[in-house]
Order: sequence, then structure tokens, then C-alpha cells
Amino acid sequence: MNRFSFTIHATDGKARTGTIRMKRGEIRTPAFMPVGTAATVKAMKPETVRAIGADIILGNTYHLMLRPGAERVARLGGLHRFMNWDRPILTDSGGYQVMSLSDLRKITEDGVTFASHLDGSRHLLTPERSMEIQRLLGSDIVMAFDECPRADRPRDEIARSMAMSMRWAKRSRDGFDSGGQHAEDAALFGIQQGALDPELRRESAEALTAIGFDGYAIGGLAVGEGQEAMFATLDFAPGQLPVDRPRYLMGVGKPDDLVGAVERGVDMFDCVLPTRSGRNGQGFTWAGPVNLRNARHAEDQAPLDARCGCSVCATYSRAYLHHLHRSGEMLGAMLLTEHNLAFYQQLMQAMRDAIAEGRFAAFAAGFRREYATPADQR
Repeated sequence: MNRFSFTIHATDGKARTGTIRMKRGEIRTPAFMPVGTAATVKAMKPETVRAIGADIILGNTYHLMLRPGAERVARLGGLHRFMNWDRPILTDSGGYQVMSLSDLRKITEDGVTFASHLDGSRHLLTPERSMEIQRLLGSDIVMAFDECPRADRPRDEIARSMAMSMRWAKRSRDGFDSGGQHAEDAALFGIQQGALDPELRRESAEALTAIGFDGYAIGGLAVGEGQEAMFATLDFAPGQLPVDRPRYLMGVGKPDDLVGAVERGVDMFDCVLPTRSGRNGQGFTWAGPVNLRNARHAEDQAPLDARCGCSVCATYSRAYLHHLHRSGEMLGAMLLTEHNLAFYQQLMQAMRDAIAEGRFAAFAAGFRREYATPADQR
């Protein structure tokens, strides 16, 4: 089995469907990766995550380096064995989490010094250390270390940050390549930066392409700029990246975000939204999001989504889910998280099918029309 390959099976407009092949399994694209921040997709068993259709999950370098520690995970056989997930895992670089600790970190050319949010201990995260941590975890898709400024920062500040991220990308490449057997088995993705600016994005894409990566992420979006600005950036950013490599939009998003991004040429996604919303009583359906804590569901014996094929919708009523969430029962979080992740995987499969059959534009238009209809008009 090759270390990494990406085959595009069909295109429809800018939308693509294909397969990433790695030693631990195939990833069907467009793909949504459930987020397993601390070696767990919250409220889910790994075998259930796989059963609902996920081909790959995401692990978080920042959280795992602090607890239980990358060296400990390595001693315990790596992240896959530790959490009982035998398929591909993508690990982020830790950069985004560190950058979000604005009061607790200092950025230099070398890397980022930060204080742990757990105990205040001081750490230095560099491109080289990020590659080492991801190697210790046994990651299948390693992300380059970068800085992710907010899109509303001044252009010259964003430009300086992007240029430094490109230097860090080269150091990440070199650090990854020095990783022995892990480098022979895993893949490395670079991350395009430049906020909402077409020229900065182009400079970043050219720098990354010159270094050479297995795939390319679009970073610096979904950080508060809003859907309209994100889509405006995605109108040009994916096309600046190599056409024969996967394009990964980091941290996105809502179901209508996913459809709009696939429409613009994106292949991979991750987001905490389906799991976080599940814990907070929000369910995603083909007819839009539903707040199960709302009193109008208290005696509703219908399933959460009659079109959904998941075991939750086949077994439990809206009234029961409402009761669980109003009562603070952990089963409510478990069931709604399972439904939400299953819905996301059904949405990805529906998009893959629509692209393969040359009807993606009609699918996207129909999805948006139904998903955006106010509940009292359904």
C-alpha cells in the first residue's frame, strides 16, 4: 500500500469527489472528520464513530501534549492503540490553540512560548517540536505548524504572519522528513494563510507548493469573519492550490458551510459543531437545526429527523430527547451527538453521490432551500 495517494473520481463544477488512500485505510472525499480533541470524540465510542461512516478523525496536538503527554501516548503504543481507533487520524499542529491563548503566549521566530491552561506550566512549541509530538502520537496526516491571525488584523500584520508561517512550513517539512519510519508511513499537509486577501493567499500557496506537501489546508477562516466573507475567500483560495492534492478547510463548519465549500472545491473538513451542539441540545436535520430543549418538543413522538437513517432517529422520539436534555442526563448528549455525526456523514455521502452523478448544483440548491426554511413555514 502506498503511503499516500489521492484520486479524483469525478468533478461537477468546482466540486470534486475522490479517495485518499493510506496504510490505515481509505478516506472518501468530500470527507468530514469528527473532532477527537483529547483522544476521544466526546460522548462517542470509537466503534460507533466508524459505524456511522467516519473514515478519519482529528486529534489535537495542544491538548494531548499537555495531557496525558505525547511521550506517554508513545509509550502506550501510539494514539491509535490508546483510543482504539485503527483508521487514519489527522492531528492539528497545536498552533491554533496556542494562538488563541492571547494572554498566555509569546510569539517569536523560533516558535511560541505559552502557559498551559491546565496548570500554568511554561512550554515552547516550535515547528520541530510540533512535528515530534505528532510523530510520537503516530499521526497519519500531520499538519505543519503555523500562526493563525484573525482576519480583522491590519494587512501588514497578516502579511508578516503569513511570511513567518511559510518559514515555519519549511521547518515543519524538514522536521517531518527527519522522522524516520513515521515519515515513510505518514503524510504532511501545509497550511495556506493570508486571511481574506487574494494576493497574500496566492503568495502563501506559491510558497507552500515550492516546498511540496501531500495536501494543502486553507487556514485562517472560520475565525469570526462570517459565512459571506468565508465564501468570498473560497471563491479563489482553493484554485490557488495544486489541483491534484486534497484541499482541507480547517474548523468548518455548519452543514450549509460544508455544502458551499464543497461547491467551491474543498475536499476535507473538521469541526466541533456536531459534537458540541449535541451536548447542548441542538440537533441537525435536513430541514435545519432543531433545539430539543424547546418546550414544543415535550410531547412530540416523532423522530428528530424522519429522513435520517441513524439508530437514534429509528429508536427515540423528540419527546424523549427533550426530556433527557432538560433533565441533564448524559444519555441525551450521547444520543444527540451520535445523530449529529451520523447526519454529517449522510450529508457528505449525499454530496459525493451528487457529484458523481453530475447533479451537485441541483442538490446544493435543494439543500439550501429546505435547510433555510423557518420552522413555522414547514
